[in-house]
Amino acid sequence: MGFLKKVSILFLLVCTHTCFAQDKCGYVLVPKGQYPVGKKQHTLNPLRKVTVDSFYIAACETTNRQFAAFVAATGYVTDAEKKHDALVFEPGLREFEWDNDSSAYWRFPNGVDRGGIERKMDHPVTCISYNDALAYCEWAGVRLPTLDEWEIASRAGATTDYFFGAKNTQIDRYANIWHGADHLQADSSDGYMYTAPVGSFQPNAWGVYDIYGNVFEFCSGKVLANESPTLAHARGGSWWCSKASCSFFNSADIGRVNKRASFSNQGFRVVKKAM
Repeated sequence: MGFLKKVSILFLLVCTHTCFAQDKCGYVLVPKGQYPVGKKQHTLNPLRKVTVDSFYIAACETTNRQFAAFVAATGYVTDAEKKHDALVFEPGLREFEWDNDSSAYWRFPNGVDRGGIERKMDHPVTCISYNDALAYCEWAGVRLPTLDEWEIASRAGATTDYFFGAKNTQIDRYANIWHGADHLQADSSDGYMYTAPVGSFQPNAWGVYDIYGNVFEFCSGKVLANESPTLAHARGGSWWCSKASCSFFNSADIGRVNKRASFSNQGFRVVKKAM
């Protein structure tokens, strides 16, 4: 096979994946209406009904490619770059233990020694803070979903903990999570140890991908009236979450994190107003 033919085939393969990701990663319309959210006896998210206006939610999480365009246009410098305090993970750490890698930021989400994002432009952007996500949204003319909007979109009409049922036995079909019994040994049994390209797993009934896995997603709003102004909230689940640890990959749980904190399993998706 000639050199040019090899290059052409390689280009076609790359373009096919990129174009496929772009084709399915548009926006999903959530109609105006009243929706059930929460769960019985949940401290932070009790069962109730809420009314929302129509909105569009991104079918996929914001990618490295999209965030790179923002940085190229604005010269924005993230909190992790300023503070050198991003928290990253590598197999061998105990449960809920993270490394502070001073070299880690969105271009090197697992630290410089583990390589950059050159071949991961369609993966979700990580190692960004809540403040970084807000800056991106302002530039892109979008916003973060509210806690209720995220949950409504995640449920896709379901009232169970998971949009696919009451139990998490099907989670591996829909989310990039950690399948190992602990985090002492590497786990790439689903094809990915860290993040996966957005939309690699099946979407929910409304066509929203990666709701319960890949990365946690920042949301706007508060759950408690007297909450600290330094806290932000994140929902969903991440590649680090397992059935044994931090099993947040559902539609009810709500996480809390400092607005300036940056983790290698934390990202976001956006919403925009319905015209």
